[in-house]
Amino acid sequence: MKKIFIILLLIFLAGCGSPITKTEEENNKKQACFGDRCFGVEIADTNDKRVQGLMYRENLAPDSGMLFIFPEIGEHKFWMKNMLIPLDMIWLDENQKIIFISKNFQPCDNKQKCPAIKPDKKAKYVLEINAGMADEINLQTGGYIDLITKKQ
Repeated sequence: MKKIFIILLLIFLAGCGSPITKTEEENNKKQACFGDRCFGVEIADTNDKRVQGLMYRENLAPDSGMLFIFPEIGEHKFWMKNMLIPLDMIWLDENQKIIFISKNFQPCDNKQKCPAIKPDKKAKYVLEINAGMADEINLQTGGYIDLITKKQ
């Protein structure tokens, strides 16, 4: 009887950790909307998440992306090392105004020095979406994005 109690106690305690639940994960997601066109975006708001980005991903759903949120406004550079898919990258200022767009940025084969893109304007956010989407939805420098937090 004592062994059964200990086993049940261990099972109970193992389940008492605090992993991120699906509801918490969904609450942390945002939508990036340009007019009536919205993208569900993963948030990269810590250094580890920003460093990892979309590396090693074989695909990205058409209406998805990743939003990099920086703690400070600055000239944030990006490169495509360890990337498998081409991307459009949109730099936004603190008011969510588009200040620079890099279209169809191609993966780097990692055998060469990967080029970096760094606009000469300061940004607070960078949004990565599938290559070609910026043209498809007619994104323009000077336009705005609406960031909407999904709430349950």
